[in-house]
Amino acid sequence: MQARIPRQSAQEPGGRPPFLTDNDARLSAELAAVVSGARRRAVRDGDRQIDTAHLLHSLLESDPEVRDLFAAEPQFSRLLGYLVQRSIGYGLRWQGTVEDSGAVPVVTETEGFSPLAAGAMEYACARAARRGGGPARGIDLLAAIVVDPQARAVEVLGRAGIDAGGVFTQVDRRLHRSI
Repeated sequence: MQARIPRQSAQEPGGRPPFLTDNDARLSAELAAVVSGARRRAVRDGDRQIDTAHLLHSLLESDPEVRDLFAAEPQFSRLLGYLVQRSIGYGLRWQGTVEDSGAVPVVTETEGFSPLAAGAMEYACARAARRGGGPARGIDLLAAIVVDPQARAVEVLGRAGIDAGGVFTQVDRRLHRSI
């Protein structure tokens, strides 16, 4: 049986390294687990691609550093509620559509990811490289998915009453403290 969300092929066109495979050295072990969780969630929800809302949900579920960042938010429970409701009502209008705002360069080589989610993964890896070359962490991905106001994750945050710009500021502060 073929997976509904295909894994990236081992040979990347254009000389790029394999993106988001289980052994991608650009991702921390925690972030690789987040990607696997987002992939499972997308399949379970009947979505063709992993989008930024899948990534956000998996980050909150799997990454303690990201979860701690939201723990002080009074709207955290509401945020989780919206993410859980995605497959039973909220978010159904997204099914069959591609998440792409056009605000970030499209990464077309990454099968199984919306263009915006693929761009966010690349952005997270680039942030980690600028920080010192270590693997990308969940907090890097969180910063990447809240940058574009058209991201589904940003829409979910907004509906829950959480300002994406404020989240980005918190992430930047936390990353600068850890350098």
